[in-house]
Amino acid sequence: MLPPELPPIPALTRAEGELIDRYLEVVDLLGRINPARPGDTYRGLRAAQALVSKATALREALALMHQRGEHEVHAPTLARALRVLDGERRAARVALPSDSDS
Repeated sequence: MLPPELPPIPALTRAEGELIDRYLEVVDLLGRINPARPGDTYRGLRAAQALVSKATALREALALMHQRGEHEVHAPTLARALRVLDGERRAARVALPSDSDS
């Protein structure tokens, strides 16, 4: 049996799609660096090193949007895209775990 089909990603400009992709890459790395989560220091170090280039790419995606005249972030649409791409779970790794998780 196949898993349920995900809702479609809302229509995004190419720059918005790039923003979402780069944002999720940064969130994933921050989740790996989170000192409140179990893991080894080497994994965190590697994620921190990669964060520099991913943050630069995120900045460039935002700069491109601004240069193209996309001066407003359409939060509801981008939030829907993030949800479809599992952004809630991925961003939760950045937050402090609850006391029951410790």
